[in-house]
Amino acid sequence: MSDLIAKTAIDRRLADIVGPVIEGLGFELVRIRLMGGATRTLQIMADRPEGGIGVDECGDISTAVSAVLDVEDPIEENYVLEVSSPGIDRPLTRLKDFETWKGWEARIETTELIDGRRRFKGGLMGVEGDEVLIEIEEGGQDLTIGLRFDWLSDAKLILTDELIAEMLRQKKAHEPAEGQFDEIDEIEGDDDESPEPTKH
Repeated sequence: MSDLIAKTAIDRRLADIVGPVIEGLGFELVRIRLMGGATRTLQIMADRPEGGIGVDECGDISTAVSAVLDVEDPIEENYVLEVSSPGIDRPLTRLKDFETWKGWEARIETTELIDGRRRFKGGLMGVEGDEVLIEIEEGGQDLTIGLRFDWLSDAKLILTDELIAEMLRQKKAHEPAEGQFDEIDEIEGDDDESPEPTKH
């Protein structure tokens, strides 16, 4: 069973290289994409296993990943490395994500047409074997259907007020209590969502 962390062959190769580095720092690789453009961008999303990652931790990951990519040199062209948190409406890339975020609303897309459709929106109902369960509305009735994980091409949480509140709660749970800071750095702009760019 493949996951949605890396879609293309080069993404999968990069995931094999950087995944162990990120895990070694105590985090998980959520998604990796090598994007095209005038200068290519390597986007990496990482998180704590229990959720909640900060800007400084993204910086630590960026430094460690840069070092291993400089040695392995899997990308021939110049590129910019961006490391960020998954964001509030995070992508769901592993089977376990659908269990972790059970009860929350999500959008799921499939590679094949299923009953004439590829897009499904509804509440996540967990997993059963290799199927993702989602409750959708069908003809005015709530219906729980199973989608094989292998059929999925994309999946992400839907931004709701409740989800924002949950993410803020997680973030607060991982911040040091008052008085535990050695020093406070002033950072302009969005804290958590700011990627840490590194030129290569």
